[in-house]
Amino acid sequence: MFYTSTRNKNLRVTSSEAITKGISDEGGLFVPEEIPHLTEDEIMGLIPLSYKERAKKILSLYLTDFTEEEINYCVEGAYRDGKFSSEKIAPVVDLPGTDNGHILELFWGPTCAFKDMALQLLPYLLTTASKRFAPDKEIVILVATSGDTGKAALEGFKDVPHTRILVFYPDQGVSAMQKLQMQTQAGENVAVCAIKGNFDDAQSGVKKIFTDKAVGEKLAQNNMMFSSANSINWGRLVPQVVYYCSAYCDMVEQGNLYFGEKMDVVVPTGNFGNILAAYYAKKMGVPINLLVCASNSNNVLTDFLTTGTYDRNRKFYTTTSPSMDILISSNLERLLFHLSGENDEEIRGYMKLLSETGKYTVSDEIMAGIKENFAAGYSTEDEDRDTIKETFDNGYLADTHTAVAINVYKKLDSDRPTIIASTASPYKFPKSVLTAILGQAPDLDEFDMTEELSRVSTTKMPLPLAGLKNRPVRFTSVSEISDMEQCVYDMLGI
Repeated sequence: MFYTSTRNKNLRVTSSEAITKGISDEGGLFVPEEIPHLTEDEIMGLIPLSYKERAKKILSLYLTDFTEEEINYCVEGAYRDGKFSSEKIAPVVDLPGTDNGHILELFWGPTCAFKDMALQLLPYLLTTASKRFAPDKEIVILVATSGDTGKAALEGFKDVPHTRILVFYPDQGVSAMQKLQMQTQAGENVAVCAIKGNFDDAQSGVKKIFTDKAVGEKLAQNNMMFSSANSINWGRLVPQVVYYCSAYCDMVEQGNLYFGEKMDVVVPTGNFGNILAAYYAKKMGVPINLLVCASNSNNVLTDFLTTGTYDRNRKFYTTTSPSMDILISSNLERLLFHLSGENDEEIRGYMKLLSETGKYTVSDEIMAGIKENFAAGYSTEDEDRDTIKETFDNGYLADTHTAVAINVYKKLDSDRPTIIASTASPYKFPKSVLTAILGQAPDLDEFDMTEELSRVSTTKMPLPLAGLKNRPVRFTSVSEISDMEQCVYDMLGI
């Protein structure tokens, strides 16, 4: 299988090159030339397998220049015993108080967020790919994060030979627990810097640095090259396809639906990567009906999927679900490319308009494809709190992002079997979750809140978070947006 770019369909690269580079030279995103198809027999054959074995099967369809031994090495390393707190890696559990709602729990990894599902695997994929594509280069991972990607990437890449990782995050746009996770990160090859801006500013700054030829030349002079751990990197996105395929198998195995019956998938969405992975699973032949995009108050995607007009020119809200506080959803570009019939000229036009005016309207052809596959809704802050409380009273403890998805699911009032992606541990947002449950914010510091949440909910705080309390803070720098390029040079020492 080969990959092309959303902004240059004449480009043709292997998965190793796509993963190593992260983003195409002209700023486009790498996508597979064709989406592989699973027959009914092949899907049925996945059902009795473990998560790791399912992952090997799916990844082998996309990473055809990796040997069987290389894929085995990558998957076994990423999901080895002890890394994830759940034996099933990504378990499916019933949502109490509903007839057909089921939670896909994606937060059992070492940083307690769904990003671990891909970012424990990406270092293995990237180091394997770079040996083939850029064997003599030191790979510099540059990341913008709205909270969870940064820590998961730092943890995945810490002390990985021949790599460095640099993370930018919005200083006032992550939870206290998320910030502490990044500021206390161990590893000799890691660096972290806050910026005075929001996630979109961080993401735009990182993309600008990525595509700046002068910056690339300076890295090359020092025998370095950039890659990405954000979901703009295909190596970040393809592992997420696996857990939707796996979730369908678990739904059948647990008797939640019969084989061949379609399910809906509801995903709390910011940068569009997580729900795009479900779209790829559907196009592979997994019986998925609707892909439901659940947004918070920054509901730019809800409006786009409803009207066909993407307009980032709106008020930016800092919410209790910070990983979704995004107005520029990068992975949407991949969907537009597929739905446009791979019209790279059309995509370049949309992205130019987004850059220059912050707004574009898609064609009727694309809009028809959206209506065929997607539904959308959003949850306000008040609704989010009420949903956390109601869900807790029914017997399930949800974080703020998962609550957005649960609320949108309930608004749909569907009787179809539904998977709801749960993207983070509630212990990453103890103040917001406790406030929703108790009706007011307790007068406690962050760690006392986690202990109180454990007491109130009779659940255990995840060990990776419990261990943060006494770790020394290593990274306290705060940068202006305009100084991000210099920060990269300073952190690299070049």
